[in-house]
Amino acid sequence: MNTAGIICEYNPLHFGHIRHIEMTKAALGPDGAVVCVMSGNFVQRGDFAVFDKFSRAEAAASCGADLVLEMPTPYVLSSADGFAAAGIHIINAVGICDYISFGSECGDIGALSVAAEAIVSPEAETLIKEFLGMGISYADAQQRAADSVLGKCSDVFKSPNNLLGIEYLKAIKASKSKLHPLTIKRIGSAHDSESGNSASALRKKLLLGEEPWDSMPQTAADVFMKEMTEGRGPVSMDLYELAMLSRLRSIKDFSAIPGAAEGLDNRFARYASSEPTILKILENVKTKRYAMSRLRRMLINAVLGITAEDTSRPPPYIRVLAMNQKGKKLLKTANDKASLPVITKPAAVKKLPGEALRIFNKEVGSTDFYTLAYNNENERRGGLEWRQTPKIVEC
Repeated sequence: MNTAGIICEYNPLHFGHIRHIEMTKAALGPDGAVVCVMSGNFVQRGDFAVFDKFSRAEAAASCGADLVLEMPTPYVLSSADGFAAAGIHIINAVGICDYISFGSECGDIGALSVAAEAIVSPEAETLIKEFLGMGISYADAQQRAADSVLGKCSDVFKSPNNLLGIEYLKAIKASKSKLHPLTIKRIGSAHDSESGNSASALRKKLLLGEEPWDSMPQTAADVFMKEMTEGRGPVSMDLYELAMLSRLRSIKDFSAIPGAAEGLDNRFARYASSEPTILKILENVKTKRYAMSRLRRMLINAVLGITAEDTSRPPPYIRVLAMNQKGKKLLKTANDKASLPVITKPAAVKKLPGEALRIFNKEVGSTDFYTLAYNNENERRGGLEWRQTPKIVEC
């Protein structure tokens, strides 16, 4: 059975995601299978997921993803290269994937591979350092270096899904992985567009009280409507304003937060202790060198007590969130082949080495914070991570 890994967020799942899964399986052949590594209750852009990880994983498993695994929160709230490296590490470690599949604007694995090779060349790395020394953002520095090294071919760096694909290719090489990369050309609404049928547009509709159900398969819509009926979403950072401010004002030293450098920790300490809203904190901390997404990740990391130490080593376990019937077979094989512990029952974590338990406890605390915005008070009980087991979809 040819099996591909997909690193994803499905925030929320929509027809574009389904197209990616279906085209990946078509490329793999009649017995093709997909293993997803999905972000949990927080997402890489620096935000709270609109629905919790188990519901998003269940929706994915009901729509063609065979086995859905979790990327632990500290790695999700990392830079693009850290996010990519963690995803590739988990796909490698599960031991059953032959390919990695990702969407891209260009749809050309050759062009992306050339770009990935070029941007880690000594010439490009030297140029990036020089441009960073001018006080510009990393993204701008990388683009300028790519322009110098690749000429017109550097256009691939101007699109967000291309960029993430390049990070996956870099991570494959750095980890000496045997994964074969496969890219599916992205069509439709641009990434993070607030119009059309992008995930960003669907989140906006949900938070405005509108119904986006015609932009996703009915089975996924049913899962998310149930979450709303039972008071577990939709979720947004705005719902956590006071809780976040309370935690931030209790922090005196921000230096351990991932990404804190060049005075950012001092800026966070200064404004987190005085500003009345999260937006004002971010606006005051912001400089032209740092993207808002990075600052939002830093802020959430601070709130959740996540430090740079938490991502100093790769993910120490594989957590199963959901599966369908084919996924059950994949999981059985993974239990024999995986190079990391595979967790289906949370209680099993207590028997793992200290590092795995420590990272899982970060997940426990992160989920306990996430559930504070639920309308249903019974769903806000602490320790939810210790009670949740994988969703099994009968299809």
